[in-house]
Amino acid sequence: MPSADVLIVGAGIVGAACAAELAARGADVAVLERDVVGSGATAAGMGHLVVIDDSPAQLALTRYSQRLWDAMVDADPSQHDHLRCGTIWVASDDEELAAIGPKQALYAANGIASQPLDAHTLYELEPKLRPGLAGGLLVPGDSVVYPPRTALALMERAAAAGARLLHGEAAALLPDGVRLADGSAIRAGAVVVATGARCPALLPELPIRPKKGHLAITDRYPGMVRHQLVELGYIKNAHAADGDTVSFNVQPRPSGQILIGSSRQPGVATRPIDFPMLARMVARAVAFMPALASCTMVRTWTGLRAATPDGLPLIGPHPARPGVWLATGHEGLGITTALGTAQLLAAQLLAQPAPIPPEPYLPQRLPELAAVA
Repeated sequence: MPSADVLIVGAGIVGAACAAELAARGADVAVLERDVVGSGATAAGMGHLVVIDDSPAQLALTRYSQRLWDAMVDADPSQHDHLRCGTIWVASDDEELAAIGPKQALYAANGIASQPLDAHTLYELEPKLRPGLAGGLLVPGDSVVYPPRTALALMERAAAAGARLLHGEAAALLPDGVRLADGSAIRAGAVVVATGARCPALLPELPIRPKKGHLAITDRYPGMVRHQLVELGYIKNAHAADGDTVSFNVQPRPSGQILIGSSRQPGVATRPIDFPMLARMVARAVAFMPALASCTMVRTWTGLRAATPDGLPLIGPHPARPGVWLATGHEGLGITTALGTAQLLAAQLLAQPAPIPPEPYLPQRLPELAAVA
C-alpha cells in the first residue's frame, strides 16, 4: 500500500504548487490525480496574474502571490508562456472614472505601481477600443501565463524534490489516508484536498458552489490587443452571488491570439457550452472592442470555478477532521494565488511561520465546517 507523510488530492495548479513547496521543505509528498496534471479548472482558466483589491484579504493574498510569480517566471519566462502585458481597468463613464482615484491610492499604499489614464492616453495604448470610453487605470506589473504548462512545471519541480505522482481517483477519506475508486488505499499522515469544485465529493459539508465560465480564443492577430483589458465592473460581477453575469475581459497571448472572457453562472456544474451565454459574453467583448467582430474564433470551452460563500479561499486545516487540510475555493483567482496558497499551506502544515496572516483564509471561519460530526 502506498504511503506518504502528505497526500495531495488533485494536481491542478494549486495542488502542484503545494506539492512543490512541501517537497522543497523536506516533506514526503505524494500527489493523487485522476486525469492529467493541470486538467480541470487549471486547463480552463485565463491565466491572468492580477492584483485584486475587492477586500483586504484578497489584496494581501494576490499581492503576495504576484511577488512569488515574478520571482519564478523571471528565471525562465518561456517555461510558463509568460507575458508581462499589464492590466488596464477600463472606465466606461465618469462615474467609473471617479473610482480610479481611490483604487490607485490603495494600490500605492500597498506598493503596487499604477497609472491613471485619461481617454486620450487610453486610446494611445489601446486604439481598438470603442469610442466614448472615459479612461482607465494601467497596472503594469500584472501578467499572464499558460496555466497547464505552469502546473506541469510545478509538478516537475515537486518530483525533482522527491514528490511522487500517483494516478487514481479518490473515493473517500479514511482516518489515515484515502480510499480509491478501485478499492485500494493510500496511507498518509495528512491529506490535502485540492480538487476545486469537486471537493464536496470528498467533503460534503464544504459550502463550495460551482461557477461555470466560458472562454473563447481567436486566431493570431499580433498587436491588436496589447494589455489585459478588464471593465471596472468586473469585480462586482465576478463575486455576485446570484444570477448569470458577463464582463469584458480580454488578454493578449504570447502566440498573438486573443483570449476572450468572461462569464459566470453560479450553481451551474454542467460542462457543455451554453451558446446563448457564450454569445452574450462575446457580444460584451465586441461592445468594448468592435474589431473583435471580424476576428476568427478557433476554440471555445468551459470550466468550473470553486466559489466559497465569502469569496475567499479555504487554506488550512479542516476544523473538524483531524489530518485533513484544504487548499480550495479560489473561484477565479486560483492561478494568481496558487503560489501564495502553497506557501501558506506548507507553513501551517509544517508548523512554520506564515508569510502573511493566514486567519482570513482558515476553513474554521465557516460554521458549516465546525459543525461536522
